[in-house]
Amino acid sequence: MLIVDAHEDLAYNILSYGRDYTISAAETRRRERGTQTPEQNGDTLLGWPEYQQGQVATVFSTLFAAPARRRIDPAETLIYSTPDQAHKLYRAQLDVYHRLADEHPDKFHLIQVQHDLQIVLSAWEDPQTESHPVGLTVLMEGAEGVRSADELEEWWGLGVRLIGPAWAGTRFCGGTGEPGPLTKEGYALLEGMADLGFVLDLSHMDQESALQALDTFPGVIVASHANALALLKGSDSNRHLPDRVIQGLLERDGVIGIVPVNSFLLAGWKKGATRELVSLDHVVAQIDYICQMAGDARHVGLGTDFDGGFGVQSAPTGIDTIADLQKLVPLLRAKGYTQEDVAAILGTNWINLLRQCLPENL
Repeated sequence: MLIVDAHEDLAYNILSYGRDYTISAAETRRRERGTQTPEQNGDTLLGWPEYQQGQVATVFSTLFAAPARRRIDPAETLIYSTPDQAHKLYRAQLDVYHRLADEHPDKFHLIQVQHDLQIVLSAWEDPQTESHPVGLTVLMEGAEGVRSADELEEWWGLGVRLIGPAWAGTRFCGGTGEPGPLTKEGYALLEGMADLGFVLDLSHMDQESALQALDTFPGVIVASHANALALLKGSDSNRHLPDRVIQGLLERDGVIGIVPVNSFLLAGWKKGATRELVSLDHVVAQIDYICQMAGDARHVGLGTDFDGGFGVQSAPTGIDTIADLQKLVPLLRAKGYTQEDVAAILGTNWINLLRQCLPENL
């Protein structure tokens, strides 16, 4: 079954740590042994051979940089204090994706229009094709790189197709750890996004601003990487999705990408704790929660955030690389999901969404 992963910070890792996603995860781990990278970001879960093994057809590849006030590690370099600085960092990461596709067309293909998606899917569906390019659909995480709504057309022309206005709080809305509503600039951003056809990503948005966006944004809305708060008893973080936001997404025919990281699956789990406390059953529980609310399996997918500030040490037992996501298939089947349901959860739901929102041409 094809997998679509709706959230990977590839460019951030390439620029911050020099990671090479054309090689295997094992080779990257070998190269990084004895360096500070595993301590800062964990051992990688990603590599091109693992994409092939796991049948990962497409990833939503992010543009991400952190505000300087939220700097976690003194060695962190991709941070900004002003919109101009964020713009420069996001453009550099976008250039990384264009280069990756241009220099390795057999391995990566930038998805900007419907034809690009079909090129990628056709290669995966052809039994005679031994090498399958991984599609890259660009998602901007935190919109501070958009200096004004007038700039959205430029980002669209460069290939960005989804935008999440928040990471932490931004000048557009409240975000993780920094609650608040949509601002005047936030409403202007959403209006400009809708005019051009951007998908709105509610991940990291505070509940207040997310509900406002659900009420006012007329376009396609998703949560690329977020889990249900209801299954995280004792958590008071606004990073997770309250039922009100989940219900709003379902009513808008959105898709929610479940994050298989231990701290998002077991409340109170912290980096350094034993992995054995969390298993793929916790991932299945998050998937099932959305399906039960929706009454079907058409509104949930995967958004791993792999290599996004954590590595294999923080992934559930049973996951060594992204290829191990295929282990979800028998677990979901055992829970009563049909083969078609499982295919939808692993990839088809995101593929259908891309078919809905990608333009015919530039």
